[in-house]
Amino acid sequence: MMAVTILLGTACTRGPGTEVSTEQETPAPIAAPPTPLFDPDSAYAYVAGQVAFGPRVPGSDAHKECGNWIVARMKNYGADVREQIGEVTAFNGQEVPLRNIIASWLPDAQQRVMLCAHWDSRPFADHDKERPNDPIDGANDGASGVGILMELARHLNELTRPASGTAPGIGVDLIFFDVEDMGEPANAMGGKDNSMDTWCLGSQYWVKQPHEPGYSARFGILLDMCGARDAVFYQEAISMRYASGVVRKVWRTADRLGYGDRFIPETKYFVGTDDHDVINRSLRIPTIDIIEYYEPTGGFNPTWHTHGDNMDVIDPNTLKAVGQTIMEVVWKER
Repeated sequence: MMAVTILLGTACTRGPGTEVSTEQETPAPIAAPPTPLFDPDSAYAYVAGQVAFGPRVPGSDAHKECGNWIVARMKNYGADVREQIGEVTAFNGQEVPLRNIIASWLPDAQQRVMLCAHWDSRPFADHDKERPNDPIDGANDGASGVGILMELARHLNELTRPASGTAPGIGVDLIFFDVEDMGEPANAMGGKDNSMDTWCLGSQYWVKQPHEPGYSARFGILLDMCGARDAVFYQEAISMRYASGVVRKVWRTADRLGYGDRFIPETKYFVGTDDHDVINRSLRIPTIDIIEYYEPTGGFNPTWHTHGDNMDVIDPNTLKAVGQTIMEVVWKER
């Protein structure tokens, strides 16, 4: 971009035909790095890769193997990876192993952006009449958000490499929360005053003891149920309560990219709790939830917590709409 020259005036004449100019140039703005193209087929493969391990129920072999795979991928993409290993108590009193995975780029940068999703899957299909006690694949509820973040991670190493000349000067943290989806079954919801607290146990663990003492970020974006065919995303009410500015930034970006038919600028109250609620209330990091609103149910996709939540419901076009929007937001952050 050319610098803009502003004529302020001229000085007095020092000699015949000689003038001293006091023209001043304003510095050109720092160019934001170009946003790479989000590859929906790659993101789809990351979703399928998680599902291929089997249900990622905490404590299972599939859960352990999938976690190892995520960690290896993040390290391969240049992240500084930390893990939180612990135990939490489920709604039924069962002690459950926990593994939060935090992947960071530019870990020493003071200014940061946080992106997150949960990587565990529901241990039972309590909204399904068939095999309600069996675990589900969790392709949309869990794996879709993780798949989008993993595709984004492929590009973060280049973005934050100082030698590239396009480093944004901000750090980026991807947080994969565990034990989000082990809350009370549907037939028990509302039976206890603290039923909402039985969800999001991984993020509850993290906000009490963040991977970095005093951790903060400019804002956070949670991805949950972001992969279903023809999914649309309304402005979720908890997000609007705590982080309306972030919501508007993301929705404006989506509209500018041509995804205005997916990101609807209208508020819907349909999420009782999610990881972003925990983060907002405890750490005061303005965090939003990008989560599908399904008009016929007045809430979640009908495959939610059923065996229908498998790869058949996942559409690369939806992954692209969400993933490209998030990448544009992060890449243009200065």
